[in-house]
Amino acid sequence: MESSAIFRLSSPPTFLSPKPNTIKSLPPRPWKHRTSQPTHVHCNKMFVPGFGEASPEAKAAKNLHQFFTYIAVKIVAAQLQSYNPEAHADLMEFLDRHSLNDGDKFCADLMRESSKHKSLALRILEVRSAYCKKDFEWDNLQRVAMKMVNESNTKLMREYVQETSHVES
Repeated sequence: MESSAIFRLSSPPTFLSPKPNTIKSLPPRPWKHRTSQPTHVHCNKMFVPGFGEASPEAKAAKNLHQFFTYIAVKIVAAQLQSYNPEAHADLMEFLDRHSLNDGDKFCADLMRESSKHKSLALRILEVRSAYCKKDFEWDNLQRVAMKMVNESNTKLMREYVQETSHVES
């Protein structure tokens, strides 16, 4: 049984509703002719402070980009282990010397290591792109993330209520 902690409102609360226009329209003045109607901005999204130029989604996308590189390296390493042990050993040795924290830097460094390493880097780029486009389950990511948030919120609230309502005799 899955429940949602987000309630959708069929109409905005009264304090968010625009006030009715009670000012009577005056006859148009030629020197103050309006070329457009006033624009009303309706935003249903939360403002997230402290993210500067990038949105939270852009920050998450950057982390996913790094994660896709990590996944691609794992996939390529597993493939090489079974059919090209020498290339697998080269990749593992390179991994020991270079961090995967920045996937693009990792691949750039791998390309410049040697011609053998260049082909490994190109394979990683190919797998990263294919995994992102075809294999990553985007809908499942959203479902799992929402489920984790809901379960975590419920757990934390339950623990707090238990702590605060516990009466010692």
